[in-house]
Amino acid sequence: MLTIGIVLLVQHTTGSYGDAGAVAAVTGVSMALFAPQSGRLADRFGQRAVLVPGVLVHTAAVGALTALALAGAPLWALFAAAVPTGASVPQVGPMVRARWAARLGGSRLMPTAAAFESVTDEFTFVVGPVLATALCTGVHPAAGLIAEAGLTLAGGLLFAAQRRTQPAFGSPGPGGRAKRASALSVPGVRVLAVAFLGIGSVFGGMQVSLTAFTQEIGQPGMNGLLYGLFAAGNMLAGIAVGAIAWKSGPRRRMVAGYAGLALAASLLWTAHSAVLLGGLGLVVGVFIAPALIGGFTLVEPLVPASARTEAFTWLTGSVALGQAAAVTVAGRLADTHGSAAGFLVPLAGTVLALATLVALRSRLVPRPHTLTVARGVGHRVPVTVD
Repeated sequence: MLTIGIVLLVQHTTGSYGDAGAVAAVTGVSMALFAPQSGRLADRFGQRAVLVPGVLVHTAAVGALTALALAGAPLWALFAAAVPTGASVPQVGPMVRARWAARLGGSRLMPTAAAFESVTDEFTFVVGPVLATALCTGVHPAAGLIAEAGLTLAGGLLFAAQRRTQPAFGSPGPGGRAKRASALSVPGVRVLAVAFLGIGSVFGGMQVSLTAFTQEIGQPGMNGLLYGLFAAGNMLAGIAVGAIAWKSGPRRRMVAGYAGLALAASLLWTAHSAVLLGGLGLVVGVFIAPALIGGFTLVEPLVPASARTEAFTWLTGSVALGQAAAVTVAGRLADTHGSAAGFLVPLAGTVLALATLVALRSRLVPRPHTLTVARGVGHRVPVTVD
């Protein structure tokens, strides 16, 4: 809701998709830069200690950004307000995934948990854009952002209250007081971070380009519906990924899903009707799920438990960064060449990320010392992951 709420509000007050995309991009870049630091703090001090002040700051920052936009403030002022707005986005998704990993580490249920988490994420992607668009177009241009701030505050505080499932924190591990290594020092995490930039390019490119497309055909209210179809494909595929007992490993599934994603994205710019675009968006969404779930599932064997929240935030931060870049570029292209040009952004992002993923896929094989899980007392058993 945050990105699309910013795009709709700023486009309403400035008349420019480019400016709207740029403000949303600053929010995304800020989130991408600060999310890993939030993850490291959560690993060290606990999730509650990071969540509570985070949601309070986020609510205030969204309020400031909304007020500045409605007051017709200059673009630089909107950029300035967008920085704390993005930096304070609570990393609930990575925190939940870290809780699943702590509970199910080494279990065959972990891929199912990752799929379940992606399905619940995608449910918000189905409902969020529709709700934000309906509020912005039917109530007030700022209503979408106000609702996002309120839901984030309430949900964040409720989640922070769930202490029982919070992973252990504060222990530096076998090294005693040794300096904590960043999750980004794991080669596989760096490869996944690059791959997730491409997924972000799909989210950002679709949001702006679909908004521009529905404006071009004179039906702006369809924006939420079309984006909802895209997210519904992702959600349905996530259910399938979690329900099937896969013989292939998460690495293979991720590469295959990414190849399908790049192929589906290559057709978006050709769509000239809402029906065709909705169908193509649904197909694109179907291939998002195996790519995302495969990447998140790989984190558990690749990264030590003491750095998993940070690792998950690097991946979600990469999605946000890719989304920010895509929103900016697609917004400029939509302003000058129409929505069809904006749909080229997801294509470019997925092809580049797929090439990187294929070339460096060997780094997604966990090293032996990261592949041990507890089994009983005093025994550790190696786990292999394809």
